[in-house]
Amino acid sequence: MKISTRGRYSLRMMIDLAQHYNNGFVALKDISERQDISKKYLEQIIPFLNRSNLLLSNKGHMGGYKLAKSPEEITVREILESAEGSLAPVSCMDNFPNLCEKCNECVTLPIYQGLYDVVTRYFDSITLEDIITRQVADFTYNI
Repeated sequence: MKISTRGRYSLRMMIDLAQHYNNGFVALKDISERQDISKKYLEQIIPFLNRSNLLLSNKGHMGGYKLAKSPEEITVREILESAEGSLAPVSCMDNFPNLCEKCNECVTLPIYQGLYDVVTRYFDSITLEDIITRQVADFTYNI
């Protein structure tokens, strides 16, 4: 499994918003500068995060973006799935129930299901709050 640039940048944007959660709406320009991600690229990420109801937006002079839920309620899995789509390691697992005509006799499917279970449990166990708290406590922690 490889997380795309969109997934990585989505996570960085959401971490930035979590770090500024109590500041109200945050301008995209400010996130862009702090994260060294082009504003144009962030604009392309926003629709994915909006569709998953992870962001609130406000237009106008004091406009910007903020988290739709508190940082302790948003998991890394939610963010990555909103940006990447499915985190399934093989395409036949993208549908439920599995539509592959060989899924009942596939000897490798349980391996991929096990990997998916480990990955999703791990990403579910990490919230934005966990990340920003650890970042403050341990300056060697890099995302």
